[in-house]
Amino acid sequence: MINLKSKVVLITGGSRGIGASCVKYFAIAGASVVFTYNNSKAQAEKLVKRYSRLTKVRAYKVDVASDDEIRKCIDEIKKEFGRIDVLVNNAGIWKEGKIGKMTLAQWEETLRVNLTSAFLFSSYVVPLMKKNRFGRIINISSTAGQRGEARYSHYAASKGGMISFTKSLAEELAEYNILVNSVAPGWVWTDMSIPALSDKKSFESEIKEIPLKRIAQPDDIAGPVLFLATDLAKHITGEVINVNGGSVMCG
Repeated sequence: MINLKSKVVLITGGSRGIGASCVKYFAIAGASVVFTYNNSKAQAEKLVKRYSRLTKVRAYKVDVASDDEIRKCIDEIKKEFGRIDVLVNNAGIWKEGKIGKMTLAQWEETLRVNLTSAFLFSSYVVPLMKKNRFGRIINISSTAGQRGEARYSHYAASKGGMISFTKSLAEELAEYNILVNSVAPGWVWTDMSIPALSDKKSFESEIKEIPLKRIAQPDDIAGPVLFLATDLAKHITGEVINVNGGSVMCG
């Protein structure tokens, strides 16, 4: 039922964690997969080698805080593939920043990487989607963007902004058959969260707040992302799919 062999998918931050699982799922579904990475060249090369036996897979080194590098990446993808059907805005950072101690540079770095990059990638990809009158944009937000997060206000603000960005684009682009949705994970076992979850006290505290009593694996997030890119979700736009084991229940 899920067959994306005619589609070209771009995943930002695709070398690790949720992004790498998205690369895997879309490759298995037959799509041509392009993903960006910044510091994880070895992991990116492993992914390309592993999934190139299934479909065409390419990796581009891109600093998602750089407008020029993003623009160059999109231009290269256009030259090779001629189209981008699905964009997954996944790249992001999560760094502690207490108010009163967090610097302006720290605030702006998080907003730039997490939110502005999604704006830039979308800005350069949407004209291609409009031309083909087809597109799927899936933004990886967070429960933090819905409820806030102490000591990570910059992160929560970036993800809350991404949710509003999602809803705004969904209405704006619907006439072009471009669907825009968001997947909002809670805790996920990734390189970014392992340091926090490795603390026994912190882990036990978080598990108590999750009705399903488990921390998500990256594949648990990639599944809903893949779903939103298929015709199974062709009447869904402007929505936030929460994937958090029931820890935050909001519509």
